Amino acid sequence: MKKETAIIIGAGPAGLTAAYELINRSGIKPVVFETRDCVGGLSATVDYKGNRIDAGGHRFVSESERVLMWWRNILPVEGDGINPEHTDRVLLIRNRVSRIFYLKKFFGYPVSLNLKTMSNLGMRRMVKILSSYAKARLHPIKEEKNLEDFFINKFGMELYARFFRDYSNKLWGVPCTMVKPDWGSQRIRGLSLSRTVRDTLKRALPHSPGHNAGISQFGSFLYPKYGPGQMWREVADSVREKGGEIRLNQTVVGIKSEGGRVSGVVVKDSETGELKTAVADYYLSSMPIRELIKSWEGEVPPDVLKAAESLVYRDLITVVLVLDGLKVKGADNGLIPDNWIYVQERGMRVGRIQVYNNWSPYLVKDRGKVLIGLEYFCSEGDELWSTDDSKLVELAVEEGCEMAFIERERVLDSAVIRTRKAYPAYFGGYDRLGVIKDFTGGYGNLFLIGRNGMHSYHNMDFSMLTAMTAVDNIINARKDRSNIWAVNAEHGYVGD
Repeated sequence: MKKETAIIIGAGPAGLTAAYELINRSGIKPVVFETRDCVGGLSATVDYKGNRIDAGGHRFVSESERVLMWWRNILPVEGDGINPEHTDRVLLIRNRVSRIFYLKKFFGYPVSLNLKTMSNLGMRRMVKILSSYAKARLHPIKEEKNLEDFFINKFGMELYARFFRDYSNKLWGVPCTMVKPDWGSQRIRGLSLSRTVRDTLKRALPHSPGHNAGISQFGSFLYPKYGPGQMWREVADSVREKGGEIRLNQTVVGIKSEGGRVSGVVVKDSETGELKTAVADYYLSSMPIRELIKSWEGEVPPDVLKAAESLVYRDLITVVLVLDGLKVKGADNGLIPDNWIYVQERGMRVGRIQVYNNWSPYLVKDRGKVLIGLEYFCSEGDELWSTDDSKLVELAVEEGCEMAFIERERVLDSAVIRTRKAYPAYFGGYDRLGVIKDFTGGYGNLFLIGRNGMHSYHNMDFSMLTAMTAVDNIINARKDRSNIWAVNAEHGYVGD
């Protein structure tokens, strides 16, 4: 009897999780096609002169015990005899520190109403924040039509305007009034000002477990010694060792269908330009939905084509700087404790700053240097995306100096990393996504998985869960795909 096969489009977290699950839990052989020359997708780690760059930042944290055990099965966690100085195959336990940079001062993220916050803001601002929140609670917006409505109901207009609006506008490139509230519901629904107050009071009580006892945030996270790409290289090696295939530099450019099933894919070799058709019993796609529908060779209803063409993506530019220390106030020996810093300063184009030393000290080639990434949100082809690398570096250095964050003379080296389709947008054709779901759901052997595969702003663990759920459905011959789309629908806030 011929062994069943599954073609998986994309070797990111979702695609490789699906391949690993199939090879270990069924007799189905996975064949993965990946456009790039490396695995990891958006979670790949870029090597720059021995420095390892995690563009976008990928914390290994989850409420799902299934996902946590999955990671630990691939790489052991430090401790219990596992010393990262003596082995490379290890998950580090890292402290989670994220703050907001506003008024050239640091505020905790999520925002805490502690004495430092009150001192930084001043009594007049605090009164306005609290009265604004009281108004939102007494007279909430009954129908949240956009992201601004969501934020106002959660935090009040004043806190939203000071700590969320500018960053969100930079992230999406449009006002929050144009973004669907679904993004807030998926990413930060567990947060609110009332929860912040409760957490602050808990921390003030003796013997209180504090807010880390709940789901408002995690105080620590796991992280591979050499960045997220290390995890996915390990997974890829395991899949290959057990008989699966992962073919790099191979782009799926055509989807064939017949009789309510996908019948094959056309694959282009990026090095030779050669086209080949590959067939399988099952097809799992993590490629962007817009590209999937565009590649469909059979008849596609006009409304599905229109919906797919109108889907919008946001892209990411990371300007990497190697520094001889930071200037920012509070830096100890040239370093601050943050993983991420959200830049809320008006007039600054930078959206977020990463300090890679704090993700893992092993990402930095020279332990005596500071490695940071200034993140700029943009859209492929726009003015920022098209800017020359040298000018992007100059912009990053200028803004870093203007924020009193760095000093120009301390910049030793730089690099620019562009990440396409980093964020599926919750505007444009997003509200017509259901039309595409209905169309693809009509093909019994096709499963959409992952962030771009489902056009949903999933964290890495949720992307993995969509893949795990898809494999569960294949093994159990479940035809209904609603459980895949339900992933991330019932969880609270888990990360940045």
